[in-house]
Amino acid sequence: MIIVLKAGASDEDIQRVVEKLKEFNYGAHISRGENRVVIGAIGEKRMEEKILIMEQISSLPFVEQVIPILSPYKLVTKEFNPSGTKIRISPDVEIGNDQIVVMAGPCAVESKEQLFEIAEFVKEVGAKVLRGGAFKPRTSPYSFQGLGIEGLKLLYEAKQKYGLPVITEVMDPRDLEIVAEYADVIQIGARNMQNFTLLKEVGKLRKPVLLKRGISATLEEFLFAAEYIMVGGNSEVILCERGIRTFSDYSRNTLDLTIVPALKHKTHLPVFVDPSHGTGNFRYVPSMAKAAIAAGADGLIIEVHPHPEKALSDGPQSLTFSDFRRLMNELKSIADAIGRRL
Repeated sequence: MIIVLKAGASDEDIQRVVEKLKEFNYGAHISRGENRVVIGAIGEKRMEEKILIMEQISSLPFVEQVIPILSPYKLVTKEFNPSGTKIRISPDVEIGNDQIVVMAGPCAVESKEQLFEIAEFVKEVGAKVLRGGAFKPRTSPYSFQGLGIEGLKLLYEAKQKYGLPVITEVMDPRDLEIVAEYADVIQIGARNMQNFTLLKEVGKLRKPVLLKRGISATLEEFLFAAEYIMVGGNSEVILCERGIRTFSDYSRNTLDLTIVPALKHKTHLPVFVDPSHGTGNFRYVPSMAKAAIAAGADGLIIEVHPHPEKALSDGPQSLTFSDFRRLMNELKSIADAIGRRL
């Protein structure tokens, strides 16, 4: 259930609700909006118990409304935060408002020179977050696996020099502490969407998380993965569509843009799209990026490399500098047409 408190409810009022929920062995998830505080009750009860709890909480003078949640996922549902979640990445970057946020950079951090050249460029043309892989999950064990901790340190150096917050992927719960130390946003890749041990650990962080959809995950499975993170107490989750496996033989994956409005209907969480992994081909990235924004995505995560033919990871889907500059200019027109800004 969801408990909506009246405007002006105090911290003591919030604590009274939390204590009341504890009496019935419920957990509590607190969401503070601009005008209201919403508390999600976490736990399963028989219907007669739910009715009793709802009656007792509804009688508190500072409670405006108690809403039963019928969907199987409780915290990611739209009912929990109808106005939508906004996630502050840095003082200058907030996700979930009318601004479209573009995260851009190399698939993998290869060297300081490579990363700094890309960081300087993507910031110049309007990207707000620098992406780059330090730990790389690869299909082949013989492919480049990333620079590891050295890559994390280079990302942090680039952040300090160019003023761009950074996003990078974590694959192993044992690496989570060190990744969180250097990154502003933690990325959970498609292969780890249902790595529940990792999701639970990420849920203990108080740091934004970009969760990518698994390669064959349904919408419900995707939202349950996000629920794992939120149940742990971390409400700063960004959902990211990055393509699913179908019978397509002309692209790496099938970029399911239908899920963007579907997620917007089902959940309050921001939605991103990754057209680079979604297509696997630089030729298709601009069209799918523009279509994603038109479909309602809150942002994009795009791979950019000065020399894709020399990239150690995912060169065929990386945009050159000139292609990325052209795309950013085109995205501004799309954003203007739908009443948003880049």
